[in-house]
Amino acid sequence: MLTVGFVSESSPGELRVAMVPGAISVLNKSGVEWLMETGAGMRAGFPDSEYAAKGVRIVSRNEVFANAAVMLQVRGVGANPETGASDLALFRRGQTAIGFGEPLTALDAARSLAEHGVNFLAMELMPRITRAQSMDALSSMATIAGYKAVLIAADNLPRMFPMLMTAAGTVAPARVLVIGAGVAGLQAIATARRLGAVVSGYDIRAAVKEQIESLGARFVVLEIENAGAEDKGGYAKAMSEDFYRRQREALANVLAEQNVVITTAAVPGKKAPILITKEMAERMAPGSMIVDIAAERGGNCELTRPGEVVEQNGVRILGPLNLPSTIPFHASQMYAKNIATFLKYLVKDGQLVLNREDEIVRETLVTFDGEVVHPRIREAQPVS
Repeated sequence: MLTVGFVSESSPGELRVAMVPGAISVLNKSGVEWLMETGAGMRAGFPDSEYAAKGVRIVSRNEVFANAAVMLQVRGVGANPETGASDLALFRRGQTAIGFGEPLTALDAARSLAEHGVNFLAMELMPRITRAQSMDALSSMATIAGYKAVLIAADNLPRMFPMLMTAAGTVAPARVLVIGAGVAGLQAIATARRLGAVVSGYDIRAAVKEQIESLGARFVVLEIENAGAEDKGGYAKAMSEDFYRRQREALANVLAEQNVVITTAAVPGKKAPILITKEMAERMAPGSMIVDIAAERGGNCELTRPGEVVEQNGVRILGPLNLPSTIPFHASQMYAKNIATFLKYLVKDGQLVLNREDEIVRETLVTFDGEVVHPRIREAQPVS
């Protein structure tokens, strides 16, 4: 049988777990034996007893690393710069790891995994094709982030979101602008609408206009050329600095009318584009705020400081980090389903099969048999 293990996440502040009891049944007929570290799911709301009821063997952390052929993680070595090195020391040559790993930016971590002989499959590189839709963990986590960003805004805004008719008069609804209509942005729009705000959405991809409007929001049209703004996977592409300059100029007037701006624009493997300058933020009314979901990649606002709250002329700029971990139960549930479906796809007759001719394997496989094999990551590696 193929032995699959998972442990408590060692990354500081990470509350999610890579597998939950409800997702284990996805692999019931795949010939998999499960190992987990004692208490691995406790912080996400999943006690050991629920895993034991599913036939999971509960052992120490070292035993999981020593006996599992496949290790499932949320934040792998590259996505865990603080304590990932201690996990790396526990891996064995020939072992396979699956999880988030920031391989397009954490190049040293990818090299280290290869040197240790670990085969690593990165969940954030999952191709956006129909066959892989149920394995798309980035979209799952973006759903959580978009939802939570609106709750943060509603909790911190010095006004209420919905319009209210009261004996003391009418309370006007909050005006919310969501920049970026990917999964996170669309979820933010839907959540802000549920809370009663007047919502607008903007994206450089004109094709998302219908999606924004279907959620009851207004699509903001800026008179700037945006041809080629979307790649073949449906992600927003990095544009020229001249494009972003013209976009900022056109957005400035729209921002000045908003109580809340939620920014979600991120390009995989690249620094987040600056969409809101200091001058643009200062034009917003005192008491308004910006919630910058892209803070982990540097932020979409020039004033964003990752993990901090900045105040500028009465405008608050929030740069929250790792939003999915703040709702660990459902974030773990969604991630576990993604990773279990991926693992089921890879397991044939009780064995892990990494067919490098298959698009899903080819696009997610970062290291294999002692080498960095992913073309984009090999190209990004500095020449020695």
